[in-house]
Amino acid sequence: MSDYDVAIIGGGIVGAAIARELGAFDLRIVLLEARPDVGDGTSKANTALLHSGYDTTPGTLEGRLVRRGYDLLGDYAGRVGIPVERTGALLVAWTPEELEALPALEAKARENGSENCAPVDPGEIYRRMPDLGPGALGALEVPDESITCTWTTNLALATEAVLRGVELRTGHPVQRVAVGPERTALTTPHGTIGARLVVNAAGLGADAIDARFGNDRFTVTPRRGELLVFDKLARPLVNQILLAVPSRLGKGVLISPTVYGNVMLGPTAEDLDDKTATGTSEAGFAFLRERGMRLMPRLFEEEVTATYAGLRATVPGGDYLIEYDPEQRYVLVGGIRSTGLTAGLGIAEYVRDLLAGAGVPLTPRDELPAPVTMPNLGESFPRPYQDADRIAADPEYGRIVCFCERVTAGEIRDAYASPLPPHDLGGLRRRTRAMNGRCQGFYCGGEVAALVAAHAGAAP
Repeated sequence: MSDYDVAIIGGGIVGAAIARELGAFDLRIVLLEARPDVGDGTSKANTALLHSGYDTTPGTLEGRLVRRGYDLLGDYAGRVGIPVERTGALLVAWTPEELEALPALEAKARENGSENCAPVDPGEIYRRMPDLGPGALGALEVPDESITCTWTTNLALATEAVLRGVELRTGHPVQRVAVGPERTALTTPHGTIGARLVVNAAGLGADAIDARFGNDRFTVTPRRGELLVFDKLARPLVNQILLAVPSRLGKGVLISPTVYGNVMLGPTAEDLDDKTATGTSEAGFAFLRERGMRLMPRLFEEEVTATYAGLRATVPGGDYLIEYDPEQRYVLVGGIRSTGLTAGLGIAEYVRDLLAGAGVPLTPRDELPAPVTMPNLGESFPRPYQDADRIAADPEYGRIVCFCERVTAGEIRDAYASPLPPHDLGGLRRRTRAMNGRCQGFYCGGEVAALVAAHAGAAP
């Protein structure tokens, strides 16, 4: 049985953030991910918004950690090269009832520390977004809302965790749990992992893992969100995030630019029983088209180049569930929902302090490796194909392979030489954007496959 001080279950953004944070201490840590790659579940398929926390419920743990995570991730992104665009947002009211709700939302935003939110009249709305559909009655400006790259965030956190000595084991779903007097045994298809302390950051599977510790305190309901991605030619239509007035099912359908240069419409909100149901649906597309045509009919003159669906982990009560059981030496991190992208670093900090407050020994390491520098996937920042000096030093950065996304042979090579190389083409997409553009790999698929064959065997 492999033996560790800490086992963290779940390699999404939250689990990777916790692994990175605890990796700063003198602990032997393993990060267990059921899928073949980190960030291959809920964390890869969301709206990629960096939330200011303006609309979180005051006094909740979620609200506190979203606001803290917003500051931490903003600083971290700047240090390691995660693309962030400070676009701001307009929360638009389309009915008299929604208009009446705006003052309360502004008051909530101020209570949450978002002092710069302000009402916007219809004339100003259409001056900023002239292609918006008719009928907007008013809006609330939310200047601190931003867009980012969820793929790069997850990969950066996991890479830094590994560089800090955390052992990453992908393809290791936890099947059984046996809590002993000093160690907990976690059974996986590839053997048993022993750990003094276990952190459950399993996302959609957090309730199942919690049940294996003998608990019956919550159930995760997967809420499917389907989205449409429009061609880059649509980007001039949308210079800010267009938000809906929230309802009991969530933040509603939004229109947002992406850091990759596209425009995104969605998500839907459909509660399901199947935690693997990430397929899109005819009903979902019909709903998005109907809503989108009302919000911005001009958008549908551009082409939809991709569709996807993600599952959010919803739990009763609507707040995060983060608790430490000292008898079982077990930390539950559940019910994180889509705000986990923003809150991840705040959650990691909270878990660290929770353990320290409970007397778990946390001795800082004498020295930590330098922060990673992530490859930029954002269109508002220089890409390798635009860097003449870089190309002069290494011509592979000038050899474009994926023309839709301007991905070079050098970037694909670098992905396979990185500490966490891709396991499959999906992983390569998330690291480089290769085959993620308008043609979805139809033009570049053969050459990308040849490069994968050339480099995958040399991956560490």
